[in-house]
Amino acid sequence: MIDLNELLKDKGSIAISAHIRPDGDALGSTLALCNYLKKRYPDKTTDLYLLDPNPVFSFLPGYDDIRTAPSDEVYDVFIALDLGDADRLGKNRKMLDAAHDRICIDHHLNYTNLATEDHSYVIPEASSTAELVYDVIDKDAMDDAIAVCIYTGIICDTGVFQFSCTSQKTMEIAGKLMTYGFDHTKVIGMAFYEKTYRQNLLLGRALMESILLMDRKVIVSYITQKTLRFYEADSKDLEGVVNQMLYTKGVDVAIFMYETTTGEIKVSLRSNEHVNVAEIAAKLGGGGHDRAAGLTLSGSFYDVVNNITAEIEAQYRATEEEDTSSKK
Repeated sequence: MIDLNELLKDKGSIAISAHIRPDGDALGSTLALCNYLKKRYPDKTTDLYLLDPNPVFSFLPGYDDIRTAPSDEVYDVFIALDLGDADRLGKNRKMLDAAHDRICIDHHLNYTNLATEDHSYVIPEASSTAELVYDVIDKDAMDDAIAVCIYTGIICDTGVFQFSCTSQKTMEIAGKLMTYGFDHTKVIGMAFYEKTYRQNLLLGRALMESILLMDRKVIVSYITQKTLRFYEADSKDLEGVVNQMLYTKGVDVAIFMYETTTGEIKVSLRSNEHVNVAEIAAKLGGGGHDRAAGLTLSGSFYDVVNNITAEIEAQYRATEEEDTSSKK
């Protein structure tokens, strides 16, 4: 584990960032770290840069101080969280490249272009980047503002402790965070369950137009730009759709796609225990975790579905062959 205090002792200015269109873990982990560093090092300049942050998380302390456009300032150190790859910084990439030093805290494996190994704390088995932020900060500086941000990051990436990435350590950390007095029930509602009427309409549309493939093991749905315009919605209104699709009884894999404003297709993948969606996403230019991954592709809806389902079929065949050989 990195010694954050040692790495920052000679740094006067710190920039923090995460991937574009940050989810709950990206927002929770970066805000937690930003709040912590401002408290722990009031003499240092600490700025948080996030592109297109979701207002769903505006209840988190420090949200209003997020800088939503890149700066030309050259920072002493750039801390990248929940990123996986430098290109996912979007326009903030130039600040990473310009910074005098880099630190990476992440639970994605592909971090080689972010920081050197001795400046990185990367644990793929961790439930969330927020859990790793908890590891590296001084606990004597913990307060309710930091705790609620870490808790939010954890619940978002674990599906409120439902997903297989949830460990005993995750639960122990969550329990300790709850002692800081924030209303954890309210936080879960606001961050994970509460939806606008528009979001519920889009969820209903996605489920209504979904199809089942591969002996009903795979559920697929697609939202076009025309549909988004009809509901006066954008991509942030599609948060959580793919998770809801996976809850369908008998389904192993959920594939949710939406058309971007540039005509590309953004794909979210979720799986239960039988399919590694991170491998599929990586083969097609994306990335993520074993049970939750994403990618962006060009082409028609049918081409994208065919490419992804071919990879799913290959994994099913490999599993069947392993089972057959183990029985011999």
